[in-house]
Amino acid sequence: MAYDLEEQEQLDSIKAWWAKYGALVTWTLIIVLAAYAGWTGWNTYQSRQSAQASVLYEEQQKSLLAGDNAKVQRAANDIQDKFSGSAYAGMSALVAAKSAFEANDVETTKKQLQWVIDHGRGAEYKAIAAVRLAGVLLDVKAYDEALKVLSGDYPATFAGAIADRRGDVLLAQGKRDDARAAYKLALEKTEAKDPGRQLIQIKLDAIGGDAPTA
Repeated sequence: MAYDLEEQEQLDSIKAWWAKYGALVTWTLIIVLAAYAGWTGWNTYQSRQSAQASVLYEEQQKSLLAGDNAKVQRAANDIQDKFSGSAYAGMSALVAAKSAFEANDVETTKKQLQWVIDHGRGAEYKAIAAVRLAGVLLDVKAYDEALKVLSGDYPATFAGAIADRRGDVLLAQGKRDDARAAYKLALEKTEAKDPGRQLIQIKLDAIGGDAPTA
């Protein structure tokens, strides 16, 4: 009898607790489950998007090898329109820029590289695009635009390449002292084993520069 009474008291206590907090617990569970379902759905969606983008990227690579610039550009634009959030969008834009450059289409080259800088995922892709775009702008003598592109916030690992390209632009402007300083910085930021370091040294020597002090 005592046992039954104790059990009844426990049941009453549980009922009272549920009456007070039951609704809160129920809604908390609903929110948690909904969040989990949303997270799972989003991951599934992202995986599907990435898979579809990879198919288009493979097709773009085939078009590049075939020398079909029109198809390369079309694939890049499709990926940017439909899968702009995937890593393939930036990669395909860089490929499209290369293809357009080889086809002597400067405007499309600039457009694709600028897209990577403005919308691409990954700071590394943005830095690569910036160096290449600055080179294209240098070729068409758009020096101020080139320097503006290079003034962005890029990973430290690209500091040498950025400084090197800035030196090229400054030298083209006739600013030898500024170019010399940029090349010296490029040497400081470029690893000794980097094959590009020798070219930087040659350019620095050509304008009467010195290697940075160790």
